[in-house]
Amino acid sequence: MTMTDYLKDSAEFASNGKSHWSQRSENLQLYVASGSLLTLENLDENYPDAGSFIFLSKHRSDSQIPTLTCHCTGNFADNPYGGNAKEIAISYPSLQKGYLKAITAAKCKVPEYDVTIESTHHGPTSLKKPVLFVELGSSEKQWSDRNAARVICETLLGVIDNGIECCEKVGIAFGGTHYPSKFNRLLLESEFGLAAVASKHNLEAIDEQMMHQMIEKSVEKVTHIVVDSKGLGSQKDRIMKMADKTGLEIYKL
Repeated sequence: MTMTDYLKDSAEFASNGKSHWSQRSENLQLYVASGSLLTLENLDENYPDAGSFIFLSKHRSDSQIPTLTCHCTGNFADNPYGGNAKEIAISYPSLQKGYLKAITAAKCKVPEYDVTIESTHHGPTSLKKPVLFVELGSSEKQWSDRNAARVICETLLGVIDNGIECCEKVGIAFGGTHYPSKFNRLLLESEFGLAAVASKHNLEAIDEQMMHQMIEKSVEKVTHIVVDSKGLGSQKDRIMKMADKTGLEIYKL
């Protein structure tokens, strides 16, 4: 059973046409795509009144470690997995933070799963509303895990129903691995929210134009540059010089 199967079968959603369901009590629409989620660049046309787009997705990893993840989307360089090259999607820092904190609190219901954010990657990138991917993985065994699907869906609906609390501080982040543990802890233990996150593997692609795009493409004003001081590698001096030029406060981990 997938996450969308769980929602379709729940009493909260009712079908209103092929591939479309509406939540009975809230202004939520569920659309089940037949193709890749990474290339859905036309949702603005189909849902012009949407405030944001939350993608319920399978997470794939060679490690096959059971994992619950979330992240915003974008390509710092080329686009092998959908979206446009060198384009970052609009992020929703407080939604990501709210979901991460809630799903971490619910981990006792799925103790075998790791919970983490991922760095920014893949498409879609050109939607005019913010994007958040919520993922279940990392293998077929987890994709069909009914309990995990239930926990994710109930947690996400709870976050939406309770309202999104805006972050006091919002950063774009640089450094660390694809699963950035320092940034994960920052979201859980501080007032910070994060917009786009560039792991150390993407730092060579960061120039002033890309850094500016990361700052601008957030529904909440970016106030800080957050860096993993030990996770910038050979790009440290270059990234720090660009960060200084933004005039934003730099927060080092």
